[in-house]
Amino acid sequence: MEFPYLGNNCSERNCNRLDFLPMRCDACGKIFCSNHFSYARHSCLSLDKKDVQVPVCPLCSEPVPTPRHISPDKSVGDHIDQFCKSETKKIFVYKCSYKNCQRKELVPVQCSACRRNFCLRHRHMSDHECRVSLQSHASMAEAASSFTGEDTMKLQDHALIVQGSMTEDEALAQALALSIIELDKTGSERHNSQPSMTTQNENMDRDKCRIS
Repeated sequence: MEFPYLGNNCSERNCNRLDFLPMRCDACGKIFCSNHFSYARHSCLSLDKKDVQVPVCPLCSEPVPTPRHISPDKSVGDHIDQFCKSETKKIFVYKCSYKNCQRKELVPVQCSACRRNFCLRHRHMSDHECRVSLQSHASMAEAASSFTGEDTMKLQDHALIVQGSMTEDEALAQALALSIIELDKTGSERHNSQPSMTTQNENMDRDKCRIS
């Protein structure tokens, strides 16, 4: 049983099929069946009048020109592989703080002294002429020089007190004599301690004989 009042006939000249779910072309406004709904299938003449939507790159948000016979997915894929600049914009964002250096790095590289960010080439203190490091080295050198001078003065004063009016040769001879006296004293103490040890051993032997 036919229902001529239901559906519409396809506007394609060679089709004219009755379709219960017809679709209207948004360019020319005609009714077509599911087989001739696309622009290419019914050779739509009003396609140029229709606003064409240009695909946008999801990474850099740039419009990607796409011909009508090329898939938008392919155009966007080719754009990402060859022309998209999103990687350099979003990844390499840590700029070097050294003068006249335009390099950017993937990760931050901070100086432990001045806390500024540098590239791998200028990451060392000597490479970026770190002011904080130079100031700390200068202050340390100044402190070391002042400490050495005071320490030297103290040693010289102590030497004058000990040496008195003696010359260096006389002071050296006196020091040698004192060391020889100290050695003789130590040797005599050891010699005096040996007989006591011998006497103690003899007493132990006598005790053993009495017990037996």
